[in-house]
Amino acid sequence: MSAPPTARLLSVNTGTALGRLMEGRRVVTAIGKSAREGPVAVNPLGLAGDEQADPTVHGGLTKAVYAYPSEHLPFWQAERRAHDVPLAERALPFGFVGENLSISGLLETEVWIGDELHFPDCTLRVTEPRQPCYKFNIVMGFAQAGRRMAEAGCSGFYLSVTRPGTIEAGQTFTLHPGPRDMSVAQMFAGKRGKHLR
Repeated sequence: MSAPPTARLLSVNTGTALGRLMEGRRVVTAIGKSAREGPVAVNPLGLAGDEQADPTVHGGLTKAVYAYPSEHLPFWQAERRAHDVPLAERALPFGFVGENLSISGLLETEVWIGDELHFPDCTLRVTEPRQPCYKFNIVMGFAQAGRRMAEAGCSGFYLSVTRPGTIEAGQTFTLHPGPRDMSVAQMFAGKRGKHLR
């Protein structure tokens, strides 16, 4: 039996729900998160110091933590350049798309619903892909951002907390397979009305 795949946690990010002026209207959001230094506590409802503006679509026991592959950030930078978004030449910082965990080495096609991510001091279970909302379009700076996420299949994924503890940037983690009935990519495509071949 081969060893579980190992990936790396590049950044741990949290945010506060604040009222922001976005496209001429006041919106409460915590989508723009900032990197944290040192160990961050992980409890059943997510990371210490992290907030969600709309708990009907983010947060709770099944969406406690949001992970996003850093491999997608160059795609978003190119998309922002193509849509003439101001400051699009700047590299996107970790936490920009609202992710709690900026990871590398694990894409949506390689992780399945029910898989577990084992960190040194906590364990997280994959529950579902993210569904982009209008706030994602606003923060990306162009109205087609959610559609482009669907077309590219770069959703990231939500996690529940099966073993609370702490988590810290720079750690490696291993993927332990769950039932392997549906991948994150397959579920995201299905929810977006697409079929993977």
